[in-house]
Amino acid sequence: MARFRNKKKKPFVKPIIKKQPSVDHITGDKIPKSFVFCRGKLPGPLRQLQMDLRKLMLPFTALKLKEKRRNNLNDFLNVSGPMGVTHFLILSKTDTAPYLKVARTPQGPTLTFKINEYSLAADIARSQLRPRCAKDLFKNSPLIVLSGFGTGEQHLKLTTIMFQNIFPAIDVNTVNLSSCQRIVLLNYNKETKLIDFRHYSIRLQPVDVSRRIRKFVQNHQVPDLRNLQDVSDFVTKAGYGSESEADDEAATVSLATDLGRVNRASNKSAIKLQEIGPRLTLQLIKIEEGLCSGGVIFSEYGNHGSNKNQKTNNEEQEYEEDEDEDEEQENEEEQDNVEED
Repeated sequence: MARFRNKKKKPFVKPIIKKQPSVDHITGDKIPKSFVFCRGKLPGPLRQLQMDLRKLMLPFTALKLKEKRRNNLNDFLNVSGPMGVTHFLILSKTDTAPYLKVARTPQGPTLTFKINEYSLAADIARSQLRPRCAKDLFKNSPLIVLSGFGTGEQHLKLTTIMFQNIFPAIDVNTVNLSSCQRIVLLNYNKETKLIDFRHYSIRLQPVDVSRRIRKFVQNHQVPDLRNLQDVSDFVTKAGYGSESEADDEAATVSLATDLGRVNRASNKSAIKLQEIGPRLTLQLIKIEEGLCSGGVIFSEYGNHGSNKNQKTNNEEQEYEEDEDEDEEQENEEEQDNVEED
């Protein structure tokens, strides 16, 4: 009979899980963290939009957050405290349109946006000739740029503060340039009252360097010289890029330190932005004081000032009704006592 060979059992090695820091070691500020989840049933495209938003909020978010139908808002709120979660991004869908709520935990405020239009990251990648998805693109949180919000209105100030605090702050003097690989741009249009939400990747390219030399240095591959008579032909042939890559003085910067093998501090580098998605067109509908509840600070449809008056009037009516019920109960008790006597 054949003998069975006993295989050596490999010892179990517990994987080392690196805990994310809760405080920035440079600025000393608390690092904001977020949960991205939905309320109610969402169709397939909105489910994919939820995953795109989770990917955008990396690395300080729960990418594989599991949610169930029986989970309510208090369940997420109870978990957010021990995990240091500071913001909720909640997607929902009605018969008219999808909505996005951005809330600060645990006591609010809550901003409700109507999603007029949206494009998934996969749709944007299909529309590009050379979509970019670097390996370490989502290793660091994105930068944020706000445009058009300086009108002095209260609801725009609250929107600015909310989006500024949803991403970690940076120190310009000590920031590592290699960590700045993504940027989130929010542009407010005063006429249409819409917010354009865009997500880009940042690339740096040296100025006055041919494309062949740049690729040779970046890719570490031996070039194909079979059709060339001399090495100098490889350097002199092929220009300095296409017309779309022409040098623009407004888009060129001088680096403080060397970045990679190509971009040197002694030379100028051109900044290239490439959209990676998702793309959203938002409309601010309502701002609430609490976490998805409380008084209405702002409403696009007006009546946010009269809501407080209606609330106080309703409270006064309820108080008067309670007093009437108490008087009726006292009268009934007195009548019962008289009948017993």
